[in-house]
Amino acid sequence: MDGTWFVRLQPLHRTPGRVRFRYRCRVGTPLDAHSIEHEVRTLKGVLQARANPAARSLVVEFEPAVTDADSLAAAILALSPSGLPLPAADHRHSEAARLGAVALSGATLLATRSLQPTLQAPVAFGAAVPLLGEAVDDFLEKGITSHVLEALAVGISIGRNDFLAANTTSFLLALGEYLEESIERRSDELLKHLLHPPGGEVWVERNGVETLIDAAELQVGDSVIAATGTVIPVDGTVLGGEALVNEATMTGEGVPVVRRRGDRVLSATLVEEGRLRIYAERVGRQAAAARIAEFVEQSLLVKSETQLEAARLADRLVPMVLGLAGATWLLTSDGQRVAAVLQADYSCALKLATPVAFKAAMYRAGQSAILIKSAKALERLARADTFVFDKTGTLTTGVLKVTDSIAFSAAYTSEDLTNLAASVEEHYVHPIAEAVVAAAHRLDHPHHFDHQAVQFVVAHGVASVIDGQRIVVGSRHFIEDDEGISTAAHAEVIERLHGEGKILLYIGFGRELIGVLALTESVRDNAAETVARLRELGIRRILMLTGDQPERAGALAAELGLDEFRAGLLPEQKAEVLRQLAAEGARIAFVGDGVNDAPALTGAHVGIAMHHGADIARLASDITLLEDDFSRVADALALALATRQLIDGNFKLTAGLNTSILGAAAFGLLTPVAASMLHNGSTIAILLRALAGAGLPRQSGERAKRRGAKRSDAGPATATGH
Repeated sequence: MDGTWFVRLQPLHRTPGRVRFRYRCRVGTPLDAHSIEHEVRTLKGVLQARANPAARSLVVEFEPAVTDADSLAAAILALSPSGLPLPAADHRHSEAARLGAVALSGATLLATRSLQPTLQAPVAFGAAVPLLGEAVDDFLEKGITSHVLEALAVGISIGRNDFLAANTTSFLLALGEYLEESIERRSDELLKHLLHPPGGEVWVERNGVETLIDAAELQVGDSVIAATGTVIPVDGTVLGGEALVNEATMTGEGVPVVRRRGDRVLSATLVEEGRLRIYAERVGRQAAAARIAEFVEQSLLVKSETQLEAARLADRLVPMVLGLAGATWLLTSDGQRVAAVLQADYSCALKLATPVAFKAAMYRAGQSAILIKSAKALERLARADTFVFDKTGTLTTGVLKVTDSIAFSAAYTSEDLTNLAASVEEHYVHPIAEAVVAAAHRLDHPHHFDHQAVQFVVAHGVASVIDGQRIVVGSRHFIEDDEGISTAAHAEVIERLHGEGKILLYIGFGRELIGVLALTESVRDNAAETVARLRELGIRRILMLTGDQPERAGALAAELGLDEFRAGLLPEQKAEVLRQLAAEGARIAFVGDGVNDAPALTGAHVGIAMHHGADIARLASDITLLEDDFSRVADALALALATRQLIDGNFKLTAGLNTSILGAAAFGLLTPVAASMLHNGSTIAILLRALAGAGLPRQSGERAKRRGAKRSDAGPATATGH
């Protein structure tokens, strides 16, 4: 693994021979405590190192005669990870250490009553040393925290010679901390292992010979061999062979697809049957799976406003609990009540449940082919009240289709018109030409007209000769200005088609306008249904921004029932519209797919990029669809709202349960042991509820899979042309 391990190292507290740092690891480097501690201990003069990944805290004890805090900081910042895949073993080691602490405190608890009276106090104190040490560190660094309260509770119990309560509390705290860290680590692993770059060895063909090499040695331009059972290690194009490829990890689609010469394939997809030779276009960290994994890894470092507010609230409530304990002592002078009050606090559940819920939701989104890059993006989506869509490639498929074939001459039928146009257009690579040829292939009687060489007139159309007469197919300007063919006699039909927002292709034959073909973009099958679902989910305003002509934009807006559209916009004008809407108080989710949508995606409160969008659009967005299913836009919103509801529910549970425990403890209704059991048990239950997470509603998931749904009744849209 190249590069340094840490990107930030900030000294927080220094004493002779000891320093505490706040750190941040570089994306893609080991984050577990054991790896960090092991490497720091190898530095000259270091006696001991203790890392806390959850708090991003690193405590180092050193020999002052050999080194100092500043030298240690420079040495730690220069550390490079070993590059060996140790995390699994490290997790087992650190988990075994935590389990050992739980076992030791449990054994101490069981032995409490059988120990000699003179041994009970030192044994109880020895079991509480880790907790007391953490409390001292926290107090010096942060002031009064939940660890300080817990240590006070244990200290009071030891002082009262209530060793059973002290040992029980130490055991429950060790067990609770182990379970809490395990639950949080589990939520991180769900995300980090959702999609990860393949490693190991791969077969490549070099100089005509197939060779097995390490995946790290792959280069752009290599011919990679992927056979049955192989995970494809690169993004690239198939050079040869044929195979069934399961792309569920990248697209969410569980049905294998056939891939053959000329097809694109993605890393982290599985060859279920067959054999492919692939030209490697993106390898290593540039491959799709690696980029997605990096997005996911980075998302773990981004905290939402809800997370930050929950942490701030938890910190503010700690002094309140201490104040309640003080008031209880002043009113009752009962040390048992005070110890019971100090057992309960809001900190763990508030600080951990919210990020765990976000991470669980992001994992479920990934399983449903929605990549959410941070908790902040999920939070902002839940707050959105306005959805703004790009048109081409978003609400439409970007593929044109012929809707009308209207002949103006009795000598030709509509089929003749389509066949004539397709006969000359089939030589032209252009979306309109491809749509005309496709329309001809769908006819009951497709027919090819023999013609002479085709002349291409850039930005105008095509021309040729059939049966000695010139045929021209193209724009109105081409027909009228260049060819001198009048369209005046058919102005009414032409204007009607224009009013419907259709693209017109004029066909002149023998210096006469014999007809027009009308084309339109294919609207996504589930676009109207998805717009309706967004309204059901509480979106108040839905707009469309496009650089297209107002007539076409208006027709589509009316068909889908949009509230408003803006047409004829340049990319910077789209971003300006979003700024205006935001200034009016709108919380905007923008959905787009093209290079020209990147400014708008960046400028919105939350940007959503379509599956087949340009790379820059996908990078600029906060959320990216991993499959070409428009209904996933509404699914993402449904998930965001469900996650917000889950977090709100967890907050109410935390507040209600812990307030009840504190009140009961203050009134003497709970012993310290009972208060500790209830507090730790409820905290773990809330964390498990957060880990279970919010899923996509089953009903909406089924609706999202339906195709060919009826278009919703659309009211008139407000047109704003530019």
